[in-house]
Order: sequence, then C-alpha cells, then structure tokens
Amino acid sequence: MGDFVDELRDRYRDWADGLAFTPIHKKALIAVFVVVSIILIAIVSRGHSQPVVEPPPIVVEAPKVMVDVAGGVKSPGVYELPATSRVMDAITAAGGALPGADTSDINLARIVKDGEQVYVDPVAVSQPFIQSGTPVKPVKKKSGPININRATTGELDVLPGIGPVLASRIIDYRKANGPFLSVDDLQKVSGIGSAKFAQLKSKVRV
Repeated sequence: MGDFVDELRDRYRDWADGLAFTPIHKKALIAVFVVVSIILIAIVSRGHSQPVVEPPPIVVEAPKVMVDVAGGVKSPGVYELPATSRVMDAITAAGGALPGADTSDINLARIVKDGEQVYVDPVAVSQPFIQSGTPVKPVKKKSGPININRATTGELDVLPGIGPVLASRIIDYRKANGPFLSVDDLQKVSGIGSAKFAQLKSKVRV
C-alpha cells in the first residue's frame, strides 16, 4: 500500500509542478488528490466484491375447487380441480365414464362449482321404436322421492303438475346452472310457482 501511495504522490507532483501554485499549496493539493484517489479505489473495489442477490420468484397458486364425482365413472370420489375446470374435466379426473353410462343429460361444458356433485347415470336407457318409427326413451321406475339432480326428462314428466315442457325446463336449468342446492331451488325454474311447488316438494329431493 505504501508503494502505491508513493506512486500516486509522484504522479500528482509531476502534474502539480506545471501549476502556478506555491510549494505549500502544491503539497496540500497533492495530499488531497492522493486521499481522494485512495477512497475512490476502495469504494470501487468494495462494490465489485458484493454478491448480487436475486429476489426469490413469486409463486401464485391458482384457485381450486372440490368436486364430488359419482355414479357411472371408473373412480368415484372427491377431486380437487382448478377453478376453471368444466364438468368433462371432473369426469376425466374420475377416470372417465364407464361403458354404457349416460351423459346425455349432463352439460359437459359447464364450469364446475366448489362443493357440487357431478353425477353420471351408470345406465344409458335404450330407445326402442314404436310403430311410427319414432324413438322413445322409456321411464325408469324408481320408488320414493325423485332426485331432481339426477332425474331424466321422462322421470320428471310423471311428477304431478310437470309435463314434458316443464320437465325440459328443469333439465335445461340444471345444465346451465349446475345441480340444485335444495328442493326450494325448483321455484327458480320458469313455470313453477308456489302452488305447483307445494305439489312437488314431498315427491322430490336433492
């Protein structure tokens, strides 16, 4: 360090000799420049020795929903899915529909909701032909209240006060909005008022 300071002093002395200063002023000026040079070199050296610390990456987790997939699927159960998943994604997560399962009454493109159940009818009803050649989907006989989240159009049609039109509206509402959360939600279907609902509520369930 002493040799370095002596070299700086000699250089600044050569430079100061060309200035019109007194010897005292020249010595003071040389001393100032030597000190400033040492400080600057120390600062630069310290700056190069400091490691560059990169901030950790920010991880943003996508929102999730829990969906119960039941019925005619290979692995029924509760699955955690991205919030933007659709019904077909939930069925795929459960291993896909079983051979012969009926998905015709399910809106596969609908976005799932947290806590809902996606039910796949395990048996697709065959469609025999009547004499006119028009396919007819027979009504599956079931005892007890009808599950309005699983019932087909034919099963809903036999309920009191529900004809083919209202049965189709119930299916359409279910496809567009997802499963009914309670029996009372039937009143959200166009055409089912309080009087008609009073006839139905003891004969249906969710």
